[in-house]
Amino acid sequence: MLYHSGKIRRIIASGGDYSSNGGCNELMAMRDSLIKQGVPDSLVSLDYQGTRTLHSITKVKDLGSITIISQKYHNERAIYLAEHYGLQAVAYNATMPNIAKKKIRNISREFLARVKLFIDLVSSK
Repeated sequence: MLYHSGKIRRIIASGGDYSSNGGCNELMAMRDSLIKQGVPDSLVSLDYQGTRTLHSITKVKDLGSITIISQKYHNERAIYLAEHYGLQAVAYNATMPNIAKKKIRNISREFLARVKLFIDLVSSK
């Protein structure tokens, strides 16, 4: 069993619901997976406005420290943002899907997301 009682105070699953356009509801998938691993439902908060890393990080900046679990390319950006907002953050890299089409899309998307990150920071969004 993954979950060990008392070690986790709160889990914020952050993302979007893309089920209406052929995708999935990311948050329900994360929640279901966590519950399957023994995490109590009461510890899982769903953040449907978490479709931008900037918004997710600024929402939790008062926590002081966070652990981020995502793909490596996303974690690098999230850690940068967390440190920018004074959060202590560590990240664990989730396995990327081994599908060439998805890898190319994700890497391309990440390139644009990093450009947007610096535009947001310079324009003080």
